[in-house]
Amino acid sequence: MARNRKLVPESKKALDQMKYEIAAELGLFSGHAVGDAHSEFASELGSMSGSSAGSIQWGNVATRDAGLVGGNITARLIRKAEDALLSL
Repeated sequence: MARNRKLVPESKKALDQMKYEIAAELGLFSGHAVGDAHSEFASELGSMSGSSAGSIQWGNVATRDAGLVGGNITARLIRKAEDALLSL
């Protein structure tokens, strides 16, 4: 069974921010940044009513789109690790 545990729990906030940035770059969400990523897409999560953050619900994101976001996160993390190794 897969475990959805972070190797470094403190990385959750940075990974969430990266997820929202990539989703916005891919055009999955409409709206403008209002503070941090959690407030930007809070209306999709149902925690802020009447917000103009966007109109797409998280439950309506296609599996293909979610996989595209995850794949881009992985690619960016690998690129950052390679850059860090090359700069040693």
